Amino acid sequence: MPPHGVKPRVTVGGPLYDDRVTIDEARQRHAELSVQLTEHRRRYYLDDAPTVSDGEFDALMRELLAIEAGHPELVSQDSPSQQVGGYPAATFAEVVHRRPLLSLDNAFSREEFLRWAERASGLAGLDIGASGLLCEVKIDGLALDLVYEDGRLVTAATRGDGAVGEDVTANVRTIASIPHQLRGEVPTLVEVRGEVFMPADAFALLNDGLVAAGKSPFANPRNSAAGSLRQKDPRVTASRKLAFLCHGLGEVSGGDPIRRQSEGYDLMSQWGLPVSAHSQVVDSVEGAWSYIQRFADARHSLEHDIDGVVVKVDDRALQERLGRTSRAPRWAIAYKYPPEEVTTVLLDIRVNVGRTGRVTPYAVMEPVLVAGSTVEMATLHNASEVVRKGVMIGDTVILRKAGDVIPEVLGPVVEMRDGSQRHFVMPTHCPNCGTRLRPEKEADADIRCPNQRSCPAQLRERLFHLASRAALDIETLGWQAADALLSAGLLVDEGDLFDLDADKLSSSSFFTTRSGSLSANGRKLLDNLELAKTRPFAKFLVALSIRHIGKGIAPEVAAAFGSIDALQAATYDDLSAVPGIGPTLAASIVEWFEVDWHRAIVAKWRAAGASMADEAHGERGAIPQTLTGVSVVVTGSLPGFTREGAAAAITDRGGKVASSVSARTDFVVVGEAPGSKYARAVQLQRPILDADGFDALLHQGPEAARAVARRE
Repeated sequence: MPPHGVKPRVTVGGPLYDDRVTIDEARQRHAELSVQLTEHRRRYYLDDAPTVSDGEFDALMRELLAIEAGHPELVSQDSPSQQVGGYPAATFAEVVHRRPLLSLDNAFSREEFLRWAERASGLAGLDIGASGLLCEVKIDGLALDLVYEDGRLVTAATRGDGAVGEDVTANVRTIASIPHQLRGEVPTLVEVRGEVFMPADAFALLNDGLVAAGKSPFANPRNSAAGSLRQKDPRVTASRKLAFLCHGLGEVSGGDPIRRQSEGYDLMSQWGLPVSAHSQVVDSVEGAWSYIQRFADARHSLEHDIDGVVVKVDDRALQERLGRTSRAPRWAIAYKYPPEEVTTVLLDIRVNVGRTGRVTPYAVMEPVLVAGSTVEMATLHNASEVVRKGVMIGDTVILRKAGDVIPEVLGPVVEMRDGSQRHFVMPTHCPNCGTRLRPEKEADADIRCPNQRSCPAQLRERLFHLASRAALDIETLGWQAADALLSAGLLVDEGDLFDLDADKLSSSSFFTTRSGSLSANGRKLLDNLELAKTRPFAKFLVALSIRHIGKGIAPEVAAAFGSIDALQAATYDDLSAVPGIGPTLAASIVEWFEVDWHRAIVAKWRAAGASMADEAHGERGAIPQTLTGVSVVVTGSLPGFTREGAAAAITDRGGKVASSVSARTDFVVVGEAPGSKYARAVQLQRPILDADGFDALLHQGPEAARAVARRE
């Protein structure tokens, strides 16, 4: 822990420094941070085995910079704030870069970004935004310097310390996207800068192979790219499927002058070098900020990991005027997104039993702040995934929480093991009901508890599911209420749900006041249950937990059959004849109705007054099926529609609501504050509809919508 006077309080804008500390306290903390940062740099750049996340490293560096700002006398050439990257590894020959391969200064907030722009504009004596700013995504990979002479690749080197890197030419020649010979008219000498990375698919295949060979998997694609590039045998590097994208130029001689950075990218593309499709020149600082915001939403839809955006002055002459500090150019800034990867300790691995009986391991960790929220649990999917990730109980692990995605353990920090870690052993019996676990089919990776009807865990999960918005939307039936109903013995299964009344709820203290009368929550639950009986048939289909029926396909099934009685009477062939119902779903529906207690649930709900039929839609007759076969993605909020309402308007007309944008998406409806799906639609050039276009789609059909759709 730091001395009491130096208090790094990590916020969006970075650590705050208390300038009331004494010089001795500041010097002590500065020395501690210098040792830590130097060691972390060595592990990151040379060993490819970091023991802290990028976000944690950035926080330590920002604390160091804050101390140095308060005490400039502590700054020296040896300070980590004055260093670039790592140091050349002893296993590769040294290569002196023709121009220094510098690091970038970072901004973590809009205010810091604007301060950089204001400072650069002041030094330049003009508005750098108006001069043109080149914006590009910041690839989370390994920096590489390529030198071509007369168009031929002669050396490839890592960043190293910025002045001297490691010679990895033999390995780089195995990377398919890096040409050995440039095409067309090229300068006599050109020094190309870029980033080596490992695409997601290649990363997954590599880790699968390492686990199968009994080796520790890589924790993330950046580590795997760095480790793959430093292999002593180029054949190993060749097998790793690395990729490369250019992001700059060093020394260029013997050709026409390159006046703008963006012009250099165009030339590199003509020479056969790979450049990013996501770079863009804007004419204002606000335009650059809009770019930063756009890719904050789209960062997970790209072909490679990114941890931010780089903004550069596009004019190369102006770059020279602005110059650089000892470690970074003044004409560029890296805007870093909030860290989504952190390290923490895996305290235990436990299992959860889901509503279908699937038994899923999950990680219990020391609580840690990541992506704006405190996380202490994360899914591990199944026993095979635990083995594939190579994690052990007691490990320091890397945790990722990408936006709103469920937290995921990426892998262990193997270097932090001290021998106390132990392997996870999957239980053989259900921890909730004691039933012996088994795979549903012989080759299944998942194991399940076969006690579907009365396993308390499965029943609690099913109750919580049927109360969700996608199903019957019973607001007061949450985890605690479901537990209370089961603990009081008020439900044998979900079939008893609509038989609850005031007398029954009064037997549970959860639903009563201290005086013994029914509480407000109890009365509200009964009111909500009455309202739930009137939900559309599709909602009941989701509520019944029929395997493979979710909110996406339920409206199509409901529209095809109109009532629970018609669906129960349907044969496999009847079901398979409906567009959108494949053989797996058809078999699942038939099998569900073959179980006697499933049919009993339907009978009990019907007897309690639940309709489970759509009179208006009957046999697909009332609403014209103008969107049959049309796939639509909705992102952002639309005036006059909830998210569920917009989806229902599409499915009521026979359309399909897709959760992600692909080349097969027919339309992307974009409302206010759209997410990453909008960026993906732009990338794939799919037809985009605004609110008026959505109205045309619903009421005039696909052809009318295509006439007003735009492609961006």
